[in-house]
Amino acid sequence: MIHKFRFEDSNILMDIHSGAIHIIDDVAYDIVEDVLAMSKEEVVTKYENKYNKEELAEAIDELKTLQEEGMLDTEDTYKDLVPAFLDREPVVKALCLHVAHDCNLKCKYCFAGEGEYHGDRGMMTLEVGKAAIDFLAKNSGHRKNIEVDFFGGEPLMNFEVVKGVVEYARSIEAETGKNFRFTMTTNGVLLNDEIIDYLNENMYNVVLSLDGRPEVNDHMRPTCNGKGSYDVIMPKFKKLVEKRGGKQYYIRGTFTHHNTDFASDVLHMADQGFDEVSVEPVVAPAEMDYALQAGDMATICSEYERLAKEMLRRHKEEGKCFNFFHFMVDLTGGPCVHKRLAGCGSGSEYLAATPTGELYPCHQFVGMPEFKMGDVWKGVENIEQRKKFEKCNVYSKHECTECWAKFFCSGGCAANSYNFNGDINSTYEVGCEMQKKRLECAIGLKAELSE
Repeated sequence: MIHKFRFEDSNILMDIHSGAIHIIDDVAYDIVEDVLAMSKEEVVTKYENKYNKEELAEAIDELKTLQEEGMLDTEDTYKDLVPAFLDREPVVKALCLHVAHDCNLKCKYCFAGEGEYHGDRGMMTLEVGKAAIDFLAKNSGHRKNIEVDFFGGEPLMNFEVVKGVVEYARSIEAETGKNFRFTMTTNGVLLNDEIIDYLNENMYNVVLSLDGRPEVNDHMRPTCNGKGSYDVIMPKFKKLVEKRGGKQYYIRGTFTHHNTDFASDVLHMADQGFDEVSVEPVVAPAEMDYALQAGDMATICSEYERLAKEMLRRHKEEGKCFNFFHFMVDLTGGPCVHKRLAGCGSGSEYLAATPTGELYPCHQFVGMPEFKMGDVWKGVENIEQRKKFEKCNVYSKHECTECWAKFFCSGGCAANSYNFNGDINSTYEVGCEMQKKRLECAIGLKAELSE
């Protein structure tokens, strides 16, 4: 399987199953499919009115050499790994810890219903938090590094429990042989100097929620009294990042039907001094006025391209640029085989724990009774549901098997597939279209910067 596309001055040819990526000339770009299907004489005859025979012969020989060296039109060997992949022992690598099912913002697109997750508001107790840490340590197998994501609602509304959980986890690292790495996602409203210093000392990563330009952010992310949140949180985010000293963070936004020109929001955040930026598409029912529509796709794809070209300009003219999360791809080693096949591992390697200790496949399934997996005391008891998630991979999804992007997106988000199609083994078509465009932009950027 191959895929080809153009970005700026580069003709890019991808061999999907070997992972090889080639920058080729116009002749090779035009004829590559025919070279793989026809004889050399047939290809020359077909294109001799467009290119001279010497150009054609040279391009054909170069493509044939790539094929012989296993870098073009290679066989799919990944599917042979599926039986071993399905037979693996379940190991929990990460836990999304919902320390607060409550929030101090009223974001209009919040899938969790302002933090309620289809249920009552509530705060996790330290007892539940400790049990969650014990569950993770016990069920993480041989892994040394394990992840805990403090999530909400707004986790800083339960800051004392956050501190207690971190302290407890650190106290059992030596006896368990584990290294806990903590992340927090926060809207920033409650940040102050004390909390900023604590997060910078104890959080491996911090995710800061902001949607971009003031008018865009304040339209979708108002405070509980209906006022804008941008002016409240922006100075706090800047202070946190300045004091973070190079540790991992990123500022994360959501774009909707109301700001399909989201490249301007990414650039706004970069121009405010944030060099790690992510802006994600909203996922919402079609009847919501902010939901992305089929008619938005052309604009969205052009925005990704506009953003990539501006990033390229900044690299070339200014010698530096920010990182955009969806344009960061590793074209050398890349993710491990399991990651390529199944992505985040929700429902098996990644779970979410509610304030009352219930376990779900991920934060987006929380509150759906049919997806309750167990709890932090008894562990995973819904084995049938776990097996469904364990078997979810790019070869269990018909649409993925013939898709050139399958090993980069790993089949997409199971929650999106379920919410839109009622099946974790389906695909979210709008998400697929955006993912493919992001990948082309990401690879195109690397190609242009490598010259």
